[in-house]
Parts: sequence; structure tokens; C-alpha cells
Amino acid sequence: MPKLIKSCLLIFFLAAFGVVICVGVWVVGATVVGLPTVPASVGEADPSLTQLQETALGLYLLLNQGALDTPAGPPGTEIDLTVVEGDTASAVIQRLSQAGVLEQPNILRFYLRYRGLDRGIDAGRYNLRGEMTIREIAEALQSSQPVQNTITIPEGWRREQIAQLVSDLNLEFGEIEFLVETMIPPQSFIHAYEMPASSTLEGFLFPDTYLIDPDSNAQDFVFTMLANFEKRVDPEIHQGFTNQGLTTFEGVILASIVEREAVLPEERTRIAAVFHNRLNLGMPLEADPTVQFALSAQADGNWWKPALTYDDLEIDSPYNTYRYAGLPIGPIANPGLESLRAVAFPDQTNELYFRTLCDGSGGHAFAVTFEEHLNNACP
Repeated sequence: MPKLIKSCLLIFFLAAFGVVICVGVWVVGATVVGLPTVPASVGEADPSLTQLQETALGLYLLLNQGALDTPAGPPGTEIDLTVVEGDTASAVIQRLSQAGVLEQPNILRFYLRYRGLDRGIDAGRYNLRGEMTIREIAEALQSSQPVQNTITIPEGWRREQIAQLVSDLNLEFGEIEFLVETMIPPQSFIHAYEMPASSTLEGFLFPDTYLIDPDSNAQDFVFTMLANFEKRVDPEIHQGFTNQGLTTFEGVILASIVEREAVLPEERTRIAAVFHNRLNLGMPLEADPTVQFALSAQADGNWWKPALTYDDLEIDSPYNTYRYAGLPIGPIANPGLESLRAVAFPDQTNELYFRTLCDGSGGHAFAVTFEEHLNNACP
């Protein structure tokens, strides 16, 4: 073995031996003779540590004390960290390091161990930034925010479908609680939107993506959805409904039908115009989705029967716009913002009819006269 390598190894072993001797002397001195322990500025040691562990970790932190009180990572770095049950402190530190928030992971690791804080990292959410010091990160990891569930409500769903979706999440409430909470609108809604006393909250459960705390109840979630409706349906839309001769409640009813009829987003305003024209002439809307709503859930669990029969069109329901002219007695689904805007600001046309195109695109052929409408039928 070359002399240089031998010399290097000898120096390394002597240095390591020296560190062990120093630590040993410190431990014995602190225990027997009363030599000073690690300064309090490093922090209070975990009582469960052995004297050797406390001294070794304390000396390491003392040597790196400057790093405890300077930013742990570059400015501007940030992570929204979610810790789940079973995650270890080492796993958390690794993710912080990978995110660039933590440049010296070992210092945080040994600091957590020295203080006994590695056992206090609970499941939850944490927002951590590179500007924070290692001490601040360690303290922040002792106080989590609850892990929120994400739920996305698609446009055009009825409240029973939302209730089924809610039941799939690990929440404090389920399907039944949600249906009960959405059965009767708050008095403020009834008065503000001129809703009949028999109304449910169908139509006002605004489709969007929501974050729900695990300990939230059904009322909390429903109030969040209603607040979102009131925020998104702005005065301009309310005025648009008024200009069309509709109350907000009636505008929501018509928007729910447009939402279920329109497959292509660009057709919403045109479909809305057809319905406005028919209402103004006293013609029945003859909208298939209103019949689907009246038929409710099918044997296969589908809430919207895909192919209606002539017998279906005869169902005696106040929602059946084939049998009863005017708007149905309430919304049939929960419309999104664009359908609400389509009803408030429809196209200006004379069209009275539309039917599905034969090309499978989901688009519609529109017509002014019934004869044109018949000619638009698929061969």
C-alpha cells in the first residue's frame, strides 16, 4: 500500500479515535466531575436520550449552531407537504430536501432527534419555506393542518349524484346527511331568490372543486357550496336574468336544462335562445332532461335514462315539459357558470327547435320551423 494512503488512513483513524475520546471525556466529566453540558442555546435535550447520545448530538449541533438560525434553503422555495400516517421523520426530511427547501438535512435530522421532536410529526398538511430556519421548520412540523379531501362536483349533476360521491370520501358525514341538509334551503335563499317553500337546494350546489376538512359536517360543506354560488353568480348575471323576464330561481331552472342539453360548450347560448323563444310563445319546452329527471334512478343506477320511449314522455310529473308548458317547478340539476350565463345572455335567434346531429359529435341541428326540424331527422 502506498505510503501516502497509509498516512491518510492513520490520520483518519487517529482523528476518529480522538473524537471518541473527547466525547467519552465529556460524558464522564459531565456525569462525574461536573463538566459543562451542551449550552442551552442549542435547545433542551430529550430526556429519553442516553448521556452519550445527548452529548454526541449536542456537540454536533453546537458545531453547526449557526446553521440552526439561518435560512434552511434558498429564498422562494416552498412545499405544501402532506404527511400521512406511518411517515417517518427521515421520510419527511428527504422530501423537504428533494423539494429544495432544506439544504442540510442532517442538521434537521439530528436537531429533531436531540429535541425529541421527531416523534411529534403528525399526519396532516404543512406549508414550509426555504426562508424558514431549521428551528422554525422543526417547530412547524409539530403543528399540522388537517389533511383535506378534494371533491370535484361535475356540472349538470343532480344532488343525489353529489351525495353518492360524498359517501365515497372518508368524511364525518355521508350520503344521507348530505341529502337531508340539501332538502330545505336557508330562509335567506328562499327570500333572496324567490324560491317556493317546497324547493330543495337543487340547482344551487355550485359545481366546482372543493377542499373539505375531515371533521367538517354536511352543513359546513353545503354552506361552502352556497357561498360559492353567491360569489360566482354576480350582479351582472342576476341582471341578465331580469332582462330575460326571469327571476334568479327561474334562471337557475332554465340553466339546469341547458346544462343537461348542451354537449358542446359553444351551443349553450343557442340552446338557451331556443328555450327562451319557446317560453315567450307559450310553447312547451319539450326537453328530454326534464323527463329523465322525473324518471329518477334506473335499475342500473343511472340517474339519467339515456334513451327515452314515448311512454316515458307521458309520465305525469310537474317536471315533464312535454306534458306541462312553462318551466318545471324547480331545477333538474346543478348548472355551471357558463350555462347560467347562457340563460342570462342568450343568442338572438328565431329558432324554436333543435335535435341531435347524426354524426355522433353531440352537436345539434337547429331549425326555425317544424318542417325544417323534421328534415333534420337522421335518415
